[in-house]
Amino acid sequence: MRKWALAWDLLAIVSLSVLLILTVYLFPASIWRTAIGLPFILFFPGYSLISLLFPEKRILDVIERIALSFGLSIAITPLIGLALNYTPFGIRLTPILLSLASFNIVLSSLAIQRRFKARDPFIPEIEVKKARGWGEMRKLDKTLTIILLISIIASIGALIYVIVTPKQGEKFTEFYILGSGGKATDYPTKLGVGQNATIIIGIANHEYRTVNYTVEIWLVNATHTYENNRTVIHHMYYFDRFNVTLNHTPVNIEGNWTPEWEKPYTFSIDKTGMYKMWFLLFKDYVPPLPSKPDKMRDYAGTEAEKRILDAIAGKIQSLNLNVVV
Repeated sequence: MRKWALAWDLLAIVSLSVLLILTVYLFPASIWRTAIGLPFILFFPGYSLISLLFPEKRILDVIERIALSFGLSIAITPLIGLALNYTPFGIRLTPILLSLASFNIVLSSLAIQRRFKARDPFIPEIEVKKARGWGEMRKLDKTLTIILLISIIASIGALIYVIVTPKQGEKFTEFYILGSGGKATDYPTKLGVGQNATIIIGIANHEYRTVNYTVEIWLVNATHTYENNRTVIHHMYYFDRFNVTLNHTPVNIEGNWTPEWEKPYTFSIDKTGMYKMWFLLFKDYVPPLPSKPDKMRDYAGTEAEKRILDAIAGKIQSLNLNVVV
């Protein structure tokens, strides 16, 4: 028991690494996830590596070990993330957590073995001593002390910022259409006049606010000239419009994707032709139309054409489906 007490610091790193894994998956909203996570990233990797490389007390003193541990950790963690980026796992929570935990545990275990074999091993002790004055310290010790203080202050500041600042990622809206079977296949692209067809329209709000969405559906017959990159709209039939208000839904990166809102949409077309059915998505505000939006009213040649031209240019979030009637 006394022998293992000589490696209490490295055993603590192993224990806290395992504890962090359990905390992340069992209590993901716990403050301990952040409290353990910061030293797990900013201190443990460097400290376990320093302990492995320099098990002897005479090589480095406590201040030098702590300062180098912070510096090496800041270098090691991005390198592990860079390596994961070139693997099928990618830079995600689980691969990063398990990779860093494995690094800390393996190196700490090897460092424990080297410490047991060292003639004069470094063993951190918690004791109160009369501190040397600033003037009595070596120049190197002064520099490392300053670096250590800055690192500790930065870590505490980062911890406070993470705790008090709500996480906010990229703002976006999922907008999609599926076939009647709920998959991105078997779309109704060939119909008879008056024949019913069904698709599924889906929206997911990741805008970090409540949004009132409007979906407009148009039947458009147009040609595109690639020589002058110009689109000519021959017919632009207003087809349908509906609204839905959705609250923000967090993006679940690790879990299975689940829809927020989906609507089975059944339609039929009573006019023969080759169309591109456009689904335009507006957030909160819908530009007015030149006249009352009656179904199958042709808006070609009016200001309403700007809707389709903006959708083609990517200025309006949109989807389209080729339909031959």
